[in-house]
Amino acid sequence: MMLRSKITLLAALVAAYAGGAVAAVTAEEAKQLGTTLLPWGAEKAGNKDGTIPEWTGPVKAANYDPKVPGARPDPFANEKPVLVIDGKNVDKHADKLSEGIKAMLKKYPTYRLDVYPTHRTANYPKLFQDNAIKNATACKTMDKELKLDGCYAGTPFPIPKTGNEVMWNRLLKYDNHVTDIKGLASYLVDPQGNKTVAGVYDFTAYYPIFDPKKTSVIGPKDPYEKIRIDYWNPARKAGEKLVIHDNVDMVDIGRQAWSYLPGQRRVKLSPDVAYDTPSPTGGSAATVDDSAVFYGALDRYDFKLIGKKEMYIPYNAYKARDLSVCPPDTVNTKLHLNPDCMRWELHRVWVVEANVKPGLRHMYPKRVFYWDEDLPGVGIADNYDVAGQLYRTTHSIPITFYEAQGQGHATDQFVTYDLTNGYYGHQMYATDAKGWEVVAPKPEHFFSPEALAGSGVR
Repeated sequence: MMLRSKITLLAALVAAYAGGAVAAVTAEEAKQLGTTLLPWGAEKAGNKDGTIPEWTGPVKAANYDPKVPGARPDPFANEKPVLVIDGKNVDKHADKLSEGIKAMLKKYPTYRLDVYPTHRTANYPKLFQDNAIKNATACKTMDKELKLDGCYAGTPFPIPKTGNEVMWNRLLKYDNHVTDIKGLASYLVDPQGNKTVAGVYDFTAYYPIFDPKKTSVIGPKDPYEKIRIDYWNPARKAGEKLVIHDNVDMVDIGRQAWSYLPGQRRVKLSPDVAYDTPSPTGGSAATVDDSAVFYGALDRYDFKLIGKKEMYIPYNAYKARDLSVCPPDTVNTKLHLNPDCMRWELHRVWVVEANVKPGLRHMYPKRVFYWDEDLPGVGIADNYDVAGQLYRTTHSIPITFYEAQGQGHATDQFVTYDLTNGYYGHQMYATDAKGWEVVAPKPEHFFSPEALAGSGVR
């Protein structure tokens, strides 16, 4: 009888995990937040070697000009690299490099990592931090971890226990409530160094859940992100428009996308703007869900949390975004981005391995993600093909908005390297000197398919 009761209890627990809510951390564990752990879950202290510092607050830049609100000069411009990693010494530092970055260093003699002093520059508003602490004991996943329940607009899982929870932290990353940029560009560079402009567009990112006035939990039908893209270059794409809504409920709603094609003069549903469909601006070097290292639903993969480790990742990449220092022809060099324009730092990252679920498909059957503990939208992905060989590697090119307390971040610029054919795609690079601007919310109608039709005049 006792054995039967134990079996019944075990079956109930398994069923609860598979189809129902997954429990949050204990109250005792949650007490770490605000003490040894920062509200968003990162370790407050530095590492034993002193190469990762304690988080002491966002950086401040003396040379910021509020008259040019989106242009953010490099606050670390006078620093020099503390380490240079190239193909000759890559093995010495292999334990702190992803497989994709190691492959790049060994494949291309001109590729290198200039490693600078580490600066932990996360800049979250107080409401986000307060909500993250609430989420530790309130936020849960449901329906095979593809839905959220009882979560506030902060880091959903500041003390993650599963791979899906780390991936939810990435999806609900905080950049800002609304950001806008003009002249965002994507480039495809072939092995000979020839550059093709895959798209130039105006881009608005809107996170409804991060409305400063919102104090209630995120609803099951709430969209967590809405974006709008208006293409104006090259000529073949001029006039195209795209709106995407990503919903917290990935089971019953998921992604909704609409596009406007000027040649047809109509708006149509675009369900293929997802998963491993070739990126509209990535050419032959990236999929839709390569965007910003990972972009989209979690339903095709089993995500396994491997743990946390120290790694070299791109960080505080102000130079790569500064048109006066690294304009398009300077940053987009043959075979890889110009190492002179990049900045790498040592940070602690969460490691998540993703494998395609049985019965489903993706051109990357296996992926390994490395997400920064302070900024879960910053990281690296190594993507493998059906033969188990390393195929592509992607990494973000992030900065922090330092002009005000809680101003947020820009983490969506990224590059994807195809290790099989030598192409790479550099996407979401600002060609307007103003860069990313934090702006007032636009009317909800701006992100509707009807708005695309109304403004769709070539």
